[in-house]
Amino acid sequence: MRILVTGGAGFIGSALVRRLIDHSDHEVMVYDKLTYAGVLSSLAPVAESGRYSFVQADICDAAAVAAAMADFRPQIIAHLAAESHVDRSIDGPGEFVQTNVVGTFVMLQQALGYYRDLEREARAAFRFHHISTDEVFGSLGDEGFFTETTSYDPRSPYSASKASSDHLVRAWGHTYGLPVLVTNCSNNYGPYHFPEKLIPLIIIRALNGEPLPVYGDGTNVRDWLFVDDHARALQAVFEKGTPGETYNVGGNAERRNIDVVRAICAELDRLKPREDGKPYADQITYVTDRPGHDQRYAIDATKIRDDLGWTPAQTFEQGIGMTVRWYLENQAWWQDILDDRYATQRLGVGNG
Repeated sequence: MRILVTGGAGFIGSALVRRLIDHSDHEVMVYDKLTYAGVLSSLAPVAESGRYSFVQADICDAAAVAAAMADFRPQIIAHLAAESHVDRSIDGPGEFVQTNVVGTFVMLQQALGYYRDLEREARAAFRFHHISTDEVFGSLGDEGFFTETTSYDPRSPYSASKASSDHLVRAWGHTYGLPVLVTNCSNNYGPYHFPEKLIPLIIIRALNGEPLPVYGDGTNVRDWLFVDDHARALQAVFEKGTPGETYNVGGNAERRNIDVVRAICAELDRLKPREDGKPYADQITYVTDRPGHDQRYAIDATKIRDDLGWTPAQTFEQGIGMTVRWYLENQAWWQDILDDRYATQRLGVGNG
């Protein structure tokens, strides 16, 4: 198949593209604006493939979107392009509304026009797959899990913008008959993760001898999903999923934030001990909590397991070990980012 991946130079998008080129015969076009978090070097392992192509453009540019669809003739659109960092959304919500809401609207309108012009057989095979987050569901207490029927209750500008885009996608499915798929995933981690997110931030700051900031008391809980497992799930959904359905994707790996940080420190103690012999955990520092910080997320991934046969392959312990080793072995990748555009500073202090 021909698969158009928006946001394909981002963390999850690039993992999907690498998987499709390495483990399928699909042709892939990456459509990416290359904002601060779009890193072309994440696609370097597959860039020489004859089944890979790249277009630098904005999903809010309707003419550019239409031209890419007309040129590539995709059978699948995997829509991952989004502003995704909660802290950045607190400081500057406007970009999140523009990209995540307006951009998704543009994608849907152009996809609908493209879909309507397809021949009957091609229309039957076409899918618009929207990739979203479990953060749209709000915050859980100590018990329970998010399911595909959980009511939406977004708490941050980021999650509100993703909830809005989810609603638009489903509306285009119901009203216009566009064959849509929606997935809501838990927190991803793994190689090529942009350094502003928790796990790569902690690894890099630890190696640089800097304080390791933990919000509040560190008891906020997330369900962690290894990014390559997520890429397998996305492929399963757009290849075998039923149009109109939603699938939750989780890693079955709930951890408190402080325990994630300690696990990273322990792995670094084992793989690259500090020169002074002290544990990396000595660098942990508790900082003022994020405004509106959700207490717990947890995914029930029963549906995608039962319907599509997907389960996560990596435990959290396996995944965090692979991730720490990758960052140790690929300093050139993340050092270029730090030198060029990001200094691991605190974001999301609530200025708006």
